[in-house]
Amino acid sequence: MAPAQVGCAEIGSNWIALKGDRSYMQPSSDRHGFLWSFFLLSAVVCVALFFIPAFIIRPFTHQTQAGLGWAMALRQRAPWGTLCAAVVSLVLALLLWGTSNLWRKIVLCVVMVPVAFSAVMARLNYFEWMFHPVDSAQFEAASASKLDPGEMILAVRFGTDARAYPISQMAYHHVLNDVVEGVPVAVTY
Repeated sequence: MAPAQVGCAEIGSNWIALKGDRSYMQPSSDRHGFLWSFFLLSAVVCVALFFIPAFIIRPFTHQTQAGLGWAMALRQRAPWGTLCAAVVSLVLALLLWGTSNLWRKIVLCVVMVPVAFSAVMARLNYFEWMFHPVDSAQFEAASASKLDPGEMILAVRFGTDARAYPISQMAYHHVLNDVVEGVPVAVTY
């Protein structure tokens, strides 16, 4: 049913307002809604490609084999995936910018911040920031140690020299270079 409005012209099956009444700009508003939907979808994809692996791969949390495999697969594809999604988001944001009011422009800018952050972070090995190397290990006598009796340790003994490395500390460092009884060792967890 075609609206009977003066000032409208029919082009094909679409109505476009010639002057005044914006409510009859059906094709433009449909396109506008599609662009917003696609913009938000590409932004969510970009952010998810970074945050899902970062959330799943954390120390001291339970990780299933399937979940870890899925996170590693996403992490491997994240640099290119976030780049593509960020470029699509940027192009769509630029297309939407001219037809948006002030509040929508603010939304575009706010959404683009985590998109840009995710695209950059997907290219960095942020796990290295979590696991700091131990420059020089310091040890105490067993009697002076503040370890809980049930704490798990990695133990190394050469001759009369023995060392205990608490697993709770090794989980943050993963590798520790040390010398035990003059023998260089690499302790890893």
